[in-house]
Amino acid sequence: MKKQIFTLEKDGFIGAYYGGPEQSRKAVILMLGDSSEDYMARCGAAWVIENGCHALCMSAGKKDYGHHNLPLERFGKAIAFLKGLGMEKIGIAGASTTGMLALTAASYYPEITLTIAMSPSDFIMEGFYQDGKDGMAERPGDHESTVSWQGKPLPYLPYAYRHPEYWQKILEASKAGGDRIASRPMFDESERRHPLQEEEKIKVERIRGKILFIGAEDDVLWDTCRYIRRMEERLNHLPHACTWESLLYEHRTHFVFPESLLRRMLPVGSGLLVKMMFRAGREYPQACRETRLDIDRHLRAALKAW
Repeated sequence: MKKQIFTLEKDGFIGAYYGGPEQSRKAVILMLGDSSEDYMARCGAAWVIENGCHALCMSAGKKDYGHHNLPLERFGKAIAFLKGLGMEKIGIAGASTTGMLALTAASYYPEITLTIAMSPSDFIMEGFYQDGKDGMAERPGDHESTVSWQGKPLPYLPYAYRHPEYWQKILEASKAGGDRIASRPMFDESERRHPLQEEEKIKVERIRGKILFIGAEDDVLWDTCRYIRRMEERLNHLPHACTWESLLYEHRTHFVFPESLLRRMLPVGSGLLVKMMFRAGREYPQACRETRLDIDRHLRAALKAW
Protein backbone atom coordinates (compact mmCIF):
# COMPACT_ATOMS: atom_id res chain seq x y z
CA MET A 1 0.00 0.00 0.00
CA LYS A 2 1.31 3.47 -0.87
CA LYS A 3 0.73 5.57 2.20
CA GLN A 4 0.33 9.35 2.34
CA ILE A 5 0.18 11.09 5.72
CA PHE A 6 -2.00 14.11 6.48
CA THR A 7 -1.48 16.52 9.36
CA LEU A 8 -3.80 19.07 10.89
CA GLU A 9 -1.27 21.87 10.38
CA LYS A 10 -0.61 21.15 6.70
CA ASP A 11 -3.82 19.51 5.45
CA GLY A 12 -6.61 20.43 7.86
CA PHE A 13 -7.22 16.86 9.05
CA ILE A 14 -5.34 13.95 10.60
CA GLY A 15 -5.23 10.88 8.41
CA ALA A 16 -3.42 8.37 6.24
CA TYR A 17 -4.25 7.44 2.65
CA TYR A 18 -3.38 3.83 1.86
CA GLY A 19 -4.26 3.71 -1.82
CA GLY A 20 -6.53 1.22 -3.56
CA PRO A 21 -7.10 -0.76 -6.75
CA GLU A 22 -5.86 1.32 -9.70
CA GLN A 23 -9.08 0.95 -11.68
CA SER A 24 -11.38 1.75 -8.76
CA ARG A 25 -13.06 5.14 -8.37
CA LYS A 26 -14.58 4.29 -4.97
CA ALA A 27 -13.07 5.37 -1.66
CA VAL A 28 -14.01 4.78 1.98
CA ILE A 29 -13.11 7.10 4.86
CA LEU A 30 -12.44 4.72 7.73
CA MET A 31 -12.23 5.54 11.44
CA LEU A 32 -10.85 2.69 13.54
CA GLY A 33 -8.40 2.67 16.42
CA ASP A 34 -6.62 5.48 18.26
CA SER A 35 -4.60 6.61 15.26
CA SER A 36 -4.95 6.63 11.48
CA GLU A 37 -1.63 4.78 11.33
CA ASP A 38 -1.99 2.18 14.08
CA TYR A 39 -2.42 -1.56 13.59
CA MET A 40 -6.22 -1.49 13.65
CA ALA A 41 -6.33 1.30 11.06
CA ARG A 42 -3.87 -0.51 8.78
CA CYS A 43 -5.90 -3.72 8.99
CA GLY A 44 -9.08 -1.80 8.22
CA ALA A 45 -7.44 -0.12 5.24
CA ALA A 46 -6.25 -3.47 3.87
CA TRP A 47 -9.79 -4.86 4.25
CA VAL A 48 -11.30 -1.88 2.38
CA ILE A 49 -8.75 -2.26 -0.44
CA GLU A 50 -9.39 -5.99 -0.60
CA ASN A 51 -13.04 -5.12 -1.21
CA GLY A 52 -12.29 -2.93 -4.22
CA CYS A 53 -12.07 0.56 -2.71
CA HIS A 54 -9.43 3.13 -1.86
CA ALA A 55 -8.84 3.61 1.86
CA LEU A 56 -8.39 6.86 3.75
CA CYS A 57 -8.13 6.45 7.53
CA MET A 58 -8.90 9.40 9.80
CA SER A 59 -8.53 9.98 13.53
CA ALA A 60 -9.35 12.72 16.01
CA GLY A 61 -5.73 12.99 17.17
CA LYS A 62 -2.30 11.65 16.29
CA LYS A 63 -2.81 8.89 18.85
CA ASP A 64 -5.88 9.70 20.90
CA TYR A 65 -9.39 8.20 20.88
CA GLY A 66 -10.83 11.07 22.92
CA HIS A 67 -13.37 13.21 21.08
CA HIS A 68 -14.15 16.79 22.03
CA ASN A 69 -15.34 19.51 19.67
CA LEU A 70 -13.95 17.70 16.62
CA PRO A 71 -14.61 20.01 13.63
CA LEU A 72 -16.77 18.27 11.03
CA GLU A 73 -15.02 20.42 8.43
CA ARG A 74 -12.12 17.99 8.63
CA PHE A 75 -14.26 15.49 6.74
CA GLY A 76 -14.82 18.11 4.05
CA LYS A 77 -11.04 18.42 3.62
CA ALA A 78 -10.71 14.63 3.33
CA ILE A 79 -13.52 14.48 0.77
CA ALA A 80 -11.86 17.22 -1.28
CA PHE A 81 -8.61 15.20 -1.33
CA LEU A 82 -10.42 12.07 -2.54
CA LYS A 83 -12.32 13.97 -5.22
CA GLY A 84 -9.00 15.43 -6.35
CA LEU A 85 -7.82 11.86 -6.96
CA GLY A 86 -10.80 11.28 -9.23
CA MET A 87 -12.93 9.34 -6.77
CA GLU A 88 -16.53 9.22 -8.00
CA LYS A 89 -18.02 7.52 -4.94
CA ILE A 90 -17.11 8.29 -1.35
CA GLY A 91 -18.20 6.24 1.64
CA ILE A 92 -17.55 6.41 5.36
CA ALA A 93 -17.34 3.75 8.06
CA GLY A 94 -16.95 3.86 11.82
CA ALA A 95 -17.53 1.77 14.91
CA SER A 96 -18.65 2.76 18.39
CA THR A 97 -18.10 6.52 18.87
CA THR A 98 -16.87 6.78 15.30
CA GLY A 99 -20.07 5.03 14.17
CA MET A 100 -21.81 8.12 15.52
CA LEU A 101 -19.25 10.31 13.72
CA ALA A 102 -19.81 8.46 10.44
CA LEU A 103 -23.55 9.16 10.58
CA THR A 104 -23.02 12.78 11.60
CA ALA A 105 -20.46 13.49 8.88
CA ALA A 106 -22.67 11.86 6.24
CA SER A 107 -25.58 14.04 7.35
CA TYR A 108 -23.49 17.14 6.58
CA TYR A 109 -21.74 16.04 3.38
CA PRO A 110 -23.99 14.82 0.53
CA GLU A 111 -20.90 13.57 -1.35
CA ILE A 112 -20.96 10.57 1.00
CA THR A 113 -23.17 7.90 -0.56
CA LEU A 114 -22.39 4.84 1.58
CA THR A 115 -22.42 5.04 5.38
CA ILE A 116 -21.47 2.05 7.53
CA ALA A 117 -22.28 2.65 11.21
CA MET A 118 -21.28 -0.14 13.58
CA SER A 119 -22.69 0.11 17.14
CA PRO A 120 -23.67 3.77 16.71
CA SER A 121 -25.77 6.12 18.80
CA ASP A 122 -28.56 8.17 17.25
CA PHE A 123 -27.50 11.32 19.09
CA ILE A 124 -24.44 13.50 19.46
CA MET A 125 -22.52 12.40 22.54
CA GLU A 126 -20.94 14.74 25.02
CA GLY A 127 -17.20 15.08 24.51
CA PHE A 128 -14.76 12.90 26.45
CA TYR A 129 -11.04 12.65 27.13
CA GLN A 130 -8.74 9.65 27.54
CA ASP A 131 -5.85 11.50 29.14
CA GLY A 132 -5.56 9.51 32.38
CA LYS A 133 -6.43 12.45 34.62
CA ASP A 134 -6.49 11.42 38.31
CA GLY A 135 -5.84 7.82 37.26
CA MET A 136 -9.11 7.52 35.34
CA ALA A 137 -8.95 5.95 31.88
CA GLU A 138 -11.66 8.26 30.57
CA ARG A 139 -13.48 11.38 31.72
CA PRO A 140 -16.19 13.66 30.34
CA GLY A 141 -15.21 16.96 28.79
CA ASP A 142 -15.91 20.26 30.46
CA HIS A 143 -19.41 20.43 28.99
CA GLU A 144 -18.05 20.01 25.44
CA SER A 145 -19.65 18.28 22.48
CA THR A 146 -17.90 15.47 20.63
CA VAL A 147 -18.16 17.51 17.40
CA SER A 148 -18.46 21.07 16.17
CA TRP A 149 -19.62 22.78 12.99
CA GLN A 150 -18.50 26.22 11.82
CA GLY A 151 -16.78 26.81 15.12
CA LYS A 152 -19.80 25.98 17.29
CA PRO A 153 -20.25 22.76 19.31
CA LEU A 154 -23.25 20.71 18.23
CA PRO A 155 -25.94 20.11 20.88
CA TYR A 156 -25.31 16.85 22.75
CA LEU A 157 -26.76 14.47 25.29
CA PRO A 158 -24.97 15.29 28.58
CA TYR A 159 -23.54 12.45 30.63
CA ALA A 160 -25.29 11.64 33.88
CA TYR A 161 -22.01 11.87 35.82
CA ARG A 162 -18.98 14.13 36.02
CA HIS A 163 -15.34 13.37 36.72
CA PRO A 164 -14.32 11.21 38.60
CA GLU A 165 -17.74 9.59 39.16
CA TYR A 166 -18.09 9.06 35.40
CA TRP A 167 -15.30 6.44 35.23
CA GLN A 168 -16.14 5.02 38.64
CA LYS A 169 -19.68 4.22 37.41
CA ILE A 170 -18.26 2.54 34.30
CA LEU A 171 -16.00 0.38 36.47
CA GLU A 172 -18.96 -0.55 38.70
CA ALA A 173 -21.07 -1.64 35.70
CA SER A 174 -18.14 -3.57 34.20
CA LYS A 175 -17.52 -5.49 37.41
CA ALA A 176 -21.22 -6.20 37.96
CA GLY A 177 -21.68 -7.67 34.49
CA GLY A 178 -18.36 -9.48 34.17
CA ASP A 179 -17.22 -7.35 31.23
CA ARG A 180 -13.92 -5.58 30.63
CA ILE A 181 -15.85 -2.37 30.01
CA ALA A 182 -19.56 -1.53 30.31
CA SER A 183 -21.23 1.88 30.22
CA ARG A 184 -24.80 1.06 29.21
CA PRO A 185 -26.27 1.88 32.66
CA MET A 186 -24.62 5.29 32.49
CA PHE A 187 -26.11 6.06 29.08
CA ASP A 188 -29.54 4.86 30.21
CA GLU A 189 -29.27 7.10 33.27
CA SER A 190 -28.15 10.01 31.09
CA GLU A 191 -31.36 9.76 29.05
CA ARG A 192 -33.44 9.34 32.19
CA ARG A 193 -32.06 12.55 33.65
CA HIS A 194 -32.06 14.42 30.34
CA PRO A 195 -34.67 13.12 27.86
CA LEU A 196 -33.24 13.30 24.37
CA GLN A 197 -33.99 16.57 22.57
CA GLU A 198 -34.55 17.01 18.83
CA GLU A 199 -31.50 19.24 18.42
CA GLU A 200 -29.28 16.49 19.89
CA LYS A 201 -30.40 13.83 17.42
CA ILE A 202 -28.40 12.97 14.31
CA LYS A 203 -30.33 14.09 11.22
CA VAL A 204 -30.07 10.76 9.40
CA GLU A 205 -32.75 11.87 6.93
CA ARG A 206 -30.16 14.17 5.32
CA ILE A 207 -27.86 11.25 4.44
CA ARG A 208 -27.61 10.29 0.78
CA GLY A 209 -27.14 6.88 -0.79
CA LYS A 210 -27.21 3.84 1.48
CA ILE A 211 -26.86 3.47 5.24
CA LEU A 212 -25.91 0.22 6.96
CA PHE A 213 -26.80 0.20 10.66
CA ILE A 214 -25.17 -2.66 12.58
CA GLY A 215 -25.73 -3.53 16.23
CA ALA A 216 -26.22 -6.25 18.83
CA GLU A 217 -28.80 -6.52 21.61
CA ASP A 218 -26.13 -7.64 24.09
CA ASP A 219 -24.02 -4.51 23.60
CA VAL A 220 -23.03 -3.41 27.12
CA LEU A 221 -21.56 -0.02 26.18
CA TRP A 222 -24.91 1.42 25.13
CA ASP A 223 -28.30 0.30 23.83
CA THR A 224 -27.34 0.58 20.18
CA CYS A 225 -30.27 -1.52 18.87
CA ARG A 226 -32.73 0.85 20.53
CA TYR A 227 -30.87 3.78 19.00
CA ILE A 228 -30.93 2.15 15.56
CA ARG A 229 -34.66 1.48 15.82
CA ARG A 230 -35.20 5.13 16.67
CA MET A 231 -33.28 6.12 13.53
CA GLU A 232 -35.41 3.73 11.48
CA GLU A 233 -38.52 5.34 12.96
CA ARG A 234 -37.16 8.76 12.09
CA LEU A 235 -36.52 7.74 8.49
CA ASN A 236 -39.97 6.17 8.23
CA HIS A 237 -41.63 9.46 9.19
CA LEU A 238 -39.45 12.12 7.56
CA PRO A 239 -38.66 12.84 3.90
CA HIS A 240 -35.30 11.32 3.01
CA ALA A 241 -33.07 10.58 0.01
CA CYS A 242 -31.44 7.37 1.23
CA THR A 243 -32.05 3.67 1.57
CA TRP A 244 -31.03 1.76 4.66
CA GLU A 245 -30.47 -1.71 5.98
CA SER A 246 -30.40 -2.61 9.66
CA LEU A 247 -28.41 -5.63 10.76
CA LEU A 248 -29.51 -6.27 14.33
CA TYR A 249 -28.39 -9.37 16.19
CA GLU A 250 -29.09 -10.95 19.56
CA HIS A 251 -25.44 -11.84 20.21
CA ARG A 252 -22.30 -10.07 19.02
CA THR A 253 -21.39 -7.58 21.80
CA HIS A 254 -20.13 -4.09 20.98
CA PHE A 255 -17.61 -5.44 18.44
CA VAL A 256 -19.77 -5.88 15.35
CA PHE A 257 -16.83 -6.21 12.97
CA PRO A 258 -17.05 -8.50 9.94
CA GLU A 259 -15.26 -11.81 10.43
CA SER A 260 -12.69 -11.24 7.68
CA LEU A 261 -11.68 -7.88 9.21
CA LEU A 262 -11.35 -9.36 12.69
CA ARG A 263 -9.22 -12.17 11.26
CA ARG A 264 -6.93 -9.59 9.70
CA MET A 265 -6.51 -7.96 13.09
CA LEU A 266 -6.05 -11.28 14.90
CA PRO A 267 -5.05 -14.06 12.47
CA VAL A 268 -4.95 -16.58 15.34
CA GLY A 269 -7.82 -16.74 17.82
CA SER A 270 -9.89 -13.87 16.43
CA GLY A 271 -12.76 -14.76 18.75
CA LEU A 272 -10.55 -14.56 21.85
CA LEU A 273 -10.68 -10.75 21.97
CA VAL A 274 -14.46 -10.81 22.15
CA LYS A 275 -14.37 -13.44 24.90
CA MET A 276 -11.81 -11.46 26.88
CA MET A 277 -13.74 -8.20 26.62
CA PHE A 278 -17.35 -9.26 27.10
CA ARG A 279 -19.23 -11.90 29.07
CA ALA A 280 -21.61 -12.48 26.14
CA GLY A 281 -18.60 -13.38 23.99
CA ARG A 282 -17.71 -16.12 26.47
CA GLU A 283 -21.27 -17.39 26.87
CA TYR A 284 -22.26 -17.34 23.17
CA PRO A 285 -19.05 -17.81 21.12
CA GLN A 286 -20.71 -19.67 18.25
CA ALA A 287 -23.58 -17.18 17.94
CA CYS A 288 -21.07 -14.32 17.92
CA ARG A 289 -19.04 -15.99 15.16
CA GLU A 290 -22.17 -16.62 13.06
CA THR A 291 -23.05 -12.94 13.46
CA ARG A 292 -19.57 -11.89 12.31
CA LEU A 293 -19.90 -14.09 9.25
CA ASP A 294 -23.32 -12.67 8.41
CA ILE A 295 -22.06 -9.09 8.79
CA ASP A 296 -19.14 -10.02 6.54
CA ARG A 297 -21.47 -11.21 3.77
CA HIS A 298 -23.64 -8.10 3.97
CA LEU A 299 -20.76 -5.62 3.99
CA ARG A 300 -18.91 -7.29 1.13
CA ALA A 301 -22.13 -7.33 -0.93
CA ALA A 302 -22.85 -3.68 -0.12
CA LEU A 303 -19.36 -2.53 -1.15
CA LYS A 304 -19.58 -4.55 -4.37
CA ALA A 305 -23.04 -3.23 -5.29
CA TRP A 306 -22.21 0.39 -4.43
